[in-house]
Amino acid sequence: MSADVISIPRAALHEQVAHRLRQMLVENRIPPGAKLNERELSEVLKVSRTPLREAIKMLAAEGLVELLPNRGAIAVELSEADVLNTFEVMSGLEAQSGELAAQRITDAELAEIRAMHYEMLAAYIRRDLPAYYRLNAAIHGAINAAAKNPVLTATYQQVNARLQALRFRSNQDGEKWSAAVREHEQMIEALGTRDAAAMRAVLLAHLKNKCNVVVEQLRAVQQPAKA
Repeated sequence: MSADVISIPRAALHEQVAHRLRQMLVENRIPPGAKLNERELSEVLKVSRTPLREAIKMLAAEGLVELLPNRGAIAVELSEADVLNTFEVMSGLEAQSGELAAQRITDAELAEIRAMHYEMLAAYIRRDLPAYYRLNAAIHGAINAAAKNPVLTATYQQVNARLQALRFRSNQDGEKWSAAVREHEQMIEALGTRDAAAMRAVLLAHLKNKCNVVVEQLRAVQQPAKA
């Protein structure tokens, strides 16, 4: 009995660690290209190295971390070409998710997405970017789930994992952040009216704008190095 009780949290520990590491990567507390120092992370996360290493392997499978021989784990740093190619695929996945969701969403699912939307607006007003982003990502995930296509969901999650940190930082520009909020309001309206074409269009525009912001930010970082 006691062994069973102990095994449950131990089995889930590496997943909890992976979740916390994922947040650190997304929120740039571990910047792109940085080495994941196991000793420091064990201290910060208050876990042993065994679940930490299992968590790092999970993130490597998601494309957030690269495992290099004799160097350990490195936070993935995407090139401009990587970003453009990944956003190109992500745009199609988001658009299809939105189109199908508008056709298949239930009243309960719509109510939940609306509730998250209002929470997200509150975080936006507070300028609480981490809370805003977590709700934003949850809304996009809920839209994908409302499409009710498990193959689409699996592909969506795999591709989206590569872009989480970049999507988070794209909201650090106040004007662009405001525009993204307006696009989310259009999504809620299209879902509410079950307008599949409008939902597809707003998500395509939303992802195109995100991509443009991310590329601008990458070029801005690279410019001083070239100067």
